[in-house]
Amino acid sequence: MAKDYGSGKISYALTNTSGATLHVLRWQTPVGGMTGRLFEVTRNGEKVDYVGPMFKRAEPTAADYVELKAGETLATEIDLTAYYDMRAGGQFEVRYARDARDVVKEVNATAKSGVSAGYLDFDRKGVATIYVDAAVDAFDDVDFKAGAGVRAATNSFVGCTTTRQNQIASARTGATSYANNSKSYLTAGTQGSRYTWWFGAYNSSRYTTARNHFNSIHSALSSQPFTFRCDCNDSAYAYVYPNQPYTVYLCNAFWSAPATGTDSKAGTIVHETSHFNVVAGTDDWAYGQSAAHSLATSNPSRAVDNADSHEYFAENTPARN
Repeated sequence: MAKDYGSGKISYALTNTSGATLHVLRWQTPVGGMTGRLFEVTRNGEKVDYVGPMFKRAEPTAADYVELKAGETLATEIDLTAYYDMRAGGQFEVRYARDARDVVKEVNATAKSGVSAGYLDFDRKGVATIYVDAAVDAFDDVDFKAGAGVRAATNSFVGCTTTRQNQIASARTGATSYANNSKSYLTAGTQGSRYTWWFGAYNSSRYTTARNHFNSIHSALSSQPFTFRCDCNDSAYAYVYPNQPYTVYLCNAFWSAPATGTDSKAGTIVHETSHFNVVAGTDDWAYGQSAAHSLATSNPSRAVDNADSHEYFAENTPARN
């Protein structure tokens, strides 16, 4: 990453220094735009809020990877002020918040076989310092303030047919039921395979985090006014802006998803609700059941911060105790 004094722009470059062709998961890079919290940005040691979109996607397929031949570089320039709340100005420290296993398909395969992935030079230690003028104001203030009004578990819709409005209402009801069941499980202190499968080995701190998350998810779904938008044409299921509760953008995959069960409409609402900063502020470390379970085994701390892990715990299909 390179620094650009006077703006929020950085240069991102990923070079394949191995002798073989690698495949890079497009979502885990800013090439083509940011669809998740890919960087850790701090100002004076304090975390800067991510205000860009966060998507729920299906488990990646071959089409989601970019081929990177030996010696090739994947590069782009990105303006972080469009995705992080950098309006206050000052000196910012930026770190890429992904490692090789998140980004490169072959590293995952190598890791599973127990062979070291040392052939890949993937530097997470580089730090970019960015100076942003205090006058920079890339956002409208309304994006950062919750509107005043009466709290009620109402649904409002933008660009949704009557049929879709009914599907959404049913999905929210199902999501509320999922969240309530999850909350009850965790409030009871149950430490069965349902918990360990999705969130990893028991640890009191992580368990408390998961419980607090579902308390907040259920509270939001059962008491807050949600706005659902049907004008997304992306292949994903849905996305939200974490600093804009409670607006959910529903995309193509959502409409073909089952009402309940794995990767369902109801589960998608749980996933997206968990992303809101005022709820749980979850990230997207892994997509799909297989990757989410692997994350619970390899990195439980990330699992309790992963939106799909929350969704699959809530959907509980196949059922675990």
